[in-house]
Amino acid sequence: MALKVAGDCVDTQKSTRVIFASRHGELRRTTDILRDIEAGKPVSPNAFSLSVLNAMSGLFGIVRKDRSAATAVSAGAQTLGYALLEAHAQYADEPGSPVLVVYADEPADARYGVIEQEVQRGAFALLLDPEAAPQGQLACSVTRQACAPGREFATQSEALQHCLSAGERAAWRGSGGTWQWSWDACAA
Repeated sequence: MALKVAGDCVDTQKSTRVIFASRHGELRRTTDILRDIEAGKPVSPNAFSLSVLNAMSGLFGIVRKDRSAATAVSAGAQTLGYALLEAHAQYADEPGSPVLVVYADEPADARYGVIEQEVQRGAFALLLDPEAAPQGQLACSVTRQACAPGREFATQSEALQHCLSAGERAAWRGSGGTWQWSWDACAA
């Protein structure tokens, strides 16, 4: 999923900084490796090499033959928000070079128990490119108080998806505060 949405979002000939974000990363692959060990089966070197959080960013760079900076972000339930913040910081630092944010996740295996504010399966990509025509402005705020009027969602990705697709304010409340997104298509 991550590689698909990333590939759909970038020009194959253009160097692009990448931020891959995932709450659980390759946890399912790692869990399968642990099951194999538990069952006395040999561990696949290929599966082992792809079991780390930054595996997808490495594969993406190799496939594209792009040695641009790649960052992997995992920040619990707040992963997507912090990945977008990292993308904004990198873009502000060097606005002449594009930054691609890729968020992909799936729920953890049931053997890990109940996970608070668990993610849904899905992937999302957003390209910040100085050469692309502006399509709007995404704003985000994080506060300790309850959010301003708008719908509240169970995960950050659901809130952001609603904000971008419906053009309405959307919020997510986590242990670190309330994250709220708004989209202004007129700011293009």
